[in-house]
Amino acid sequence: MGWVHPDISLEEMVKLTKGFVDILILASGYQSSGRIAHWDAQNIKKIFQWGLFFENVFSRLSGSDAYQDSVEELDAALSEMTSDASFPQGLAHLSSATLAKARGYVLEHLIHTLPLRVAHLREFLTAVIEMELDELSETEHDCLNAYLKKLTLQNRSLISVPDKKDFLKDSVISSWEMAPIKKNEKSIGDDLTKYALQEILKRKCAVSCISAVETGLDIILSTIRHNSESDNKLLNEQLKHEKAPTNVEPLLEFITWNHWKSRNLSYFLDKRTVRLVSGASLIFSAPKDQWRQVFQGLNISAKSSDNDFIETIELLLLGCIASRWNCLIEHFMHVSYYSLAISQQYHELCNLVFGRSQSLNSTDETMISKESSILEYLTGVLGGQLHQLWKLSPALAAAAIPSWSPFLRLYLSEIETQFKGKFSITRCCNCSKDTEEHRDCELAERIWCLYIFHVLGPHLKHDASSA
Repeated sequence: MGWVHPDISLEEMVKLTKGFVDILILASGYQSSGRIAHWDAQNIKKIFQWGLFFENVFSRLSGSDAYQDSVEELDAALSEMTSDASFPQGLAHLSSATLAKARGYVLEHLIHTLPLRVAHLREFLTAVIEMELDELSETEHDCLNAYLKKLTLQNRSLISVPDKKDFLKDSVISSWEMAPIKKNEKSIGDDLTKYALQEILKRKCAVSCISAVETGLDIILSTIRHNSESDNKLLNEQLKHEKAPTNVEPLLEFITWNHWKSRNLSYFLDKRTVRLVSGASLIFSAPKDQWRQVFQGLNISAKSSDNDFIETIELLLLGCIASRWNCLIEHFMHVSYYSLAISQQYHELCNLVFGRSQSLNSTDETMISKESSILEYLTGVLGGQLHQLWKLSPALAAAAIPSWSPFLRLYLSEIETQFKGKFSITRCCNCSKDTEEHRDCELAERIWCLYIFHVLGPHLKHDASSA
């Protein structure tokens, strides 16, 4: 029988839904230009009115079996809309079921906006209180007193308690412990304040968890740096000792190895890096066309400011390894000291990379994977300026560029130029041209990192999910 709603056509409903999606994107905190979206109390009320409109439409549709075909036809139209490559992936689950609880949907987006500024929270709470007072004024003579009574009841359920596992101190009961809304329950109605508080508590709990993780990372980084400083003290003590060994080369080699490991591990565990890899994971979870639009919108090129350009390259490389982040760090941490000259490591690395067959086989299907798409885009962004990679962590480049990628051959060619003492735009090695071995220089460190991930870590599988 198809769509039979008496007050609105299917085409109009789909058009309004697209408008609602645009509003939800703004409610998430940013405009399409990337600038922060500002919401005042009046506009927040308007977006809740949009939500109420959809709830009213679907309450009528779900109230009778006669409208079942209408719901199915709308879901088919929404499915077609959300499957479009340009549709926001965060809203891909949009359906008649979610639109039937549209005000709750609005609530989530307004509270979980990034960043949640004080001004935004103030305007949001002002709008929530005013809307609930308006609702109460229809049934209560003293709506303010009635609201305060409801607020008092809510306050009793929001008592601060220690976390059961003592993981988060001074935390509050999370919203799921407070009889949360189930998906099939009625809309938020006149309990807007209750659900607003629940969402605020969800956000508070998430922020507390992130803070605890960051504190843990700070402790780990501090320990790593302390150990590195201890190595320097050990070396100095050994050299000052009356019975100092005549050959200190093995000790120097071990300390250099340990410094490289500490420095690169510190990069992986740094809070800034963790934030970037989290963002990269989100960006590259979208289809190829969408994440390319994100970077094209930034309009970043080699002519842009150096910091913006380098950070864009870093974000692309982190996108290649976001899905293997934990695995890479575990591998790096478990690599034990080995005594092998840098020249030997370099030759083994070249034999592995340049000795690979150029022909594709079943495992080389990753060439059309997400990583391949990212590296292809990165190649275009760099425009042949491979020396820009030297401004990033050696471990990042080594871990992010897979051995099957032609991009690694280009990277190794740049390394070979410097390894053989030839002219290079970015000279990162102060070793004498006559030296037979590179030891404590950035070039040696980059070769060492490549050796760890490509020769010692062949088990580290690269993501083969399609872009």
